[in-house]
Amino acid sequence: MDSLKREFLELLDKDIEFRYTVAGYLGLSEILKRLDTLTEEQTRLAEEQVRHGVDIKAIMEEQKRLAEEQKRLAEEQKRLAEEQKRLAEEQVRHGVDIKAVMEEQTKIWEEIQKLREDFNRGFKQLDARLSRVELTLEKITLDIEEEARIVVKYRLRDLGYDIEVGSLILPDMEINLYGASDELCIVGEASVRASSGAVDKINRNIERLRTLYPNKLRPKIVKIVYTSLALPDMLERAEKEGFWVLKATGDIVKPRDLG
Repeated sequence: MDSLKREFLELLDKDIEFRYTVAGYLGLSEILKRLDTLTEEQTRLAEEQVRHGVDIKAIMEEQKRLAEEQKRLAEEQKRLAEEQKRLAEEQVRHGVDIKAVMEEQTKIWEEIQKLREDFNRGFKQLDARLSRVELTLEKITLDIEEEARIVVKYRLRDLGYDIEVGSLILPDMEINLYGASDELCIVGEASVRASSGAVDKINRNIERLRTLYPNKLRPKIVKIVYTSLALPDMLERAEKEGFWVLKATGDIVKPRDLG
């Protein structure tokens, strides 16, 4: 019997088709396939996050370069003004031809105008790049929230709780992970990168619900953080304060009193 168990477990570990077949008999096939897809999507999102982290660094360097360029422009304008003043003084002192002086002044103002145009063009390019990064980050945030609702619902069902998981939008607050049954509710936060600030936000949301919308809470409250990257300060507090921390591939900090 022990040999048969070992062979069965090896097949589950090494043979994907066999694993899905067994899962199908247990009614979990579609969920496991969805989780496989979510794991791949999570990897893609993490790579996207890293790539855009590089983009943001490049933008910060570009901002620094533009600030230096602005300083250089100011210095150049000062120099040109001094040059203009010198030419005027030279004209008075030596009776320089007025036409030549006017041509020189025109040339100076053309140079100033060109510097301004170059500077404005640089700012427009920077603004366009920032807009693209903001759109990408917004998409990543929406993707991680949708992924969190699917995974948390599945994990709760696996622990014996059939709860619909979604967002809770109220007039003066919004919670992106919420669900409730008769005796239990979940209040959580989904983000690509979670620090101890996520713990603070969840605690504040619970206190506001307790004050303003007590009907949204239940006798048992499960605090959840769903994230692709859990920072050490958040994990330390989650352990102490009884938070459930997880991602698509499994629990990072296991839930208390849920089975």
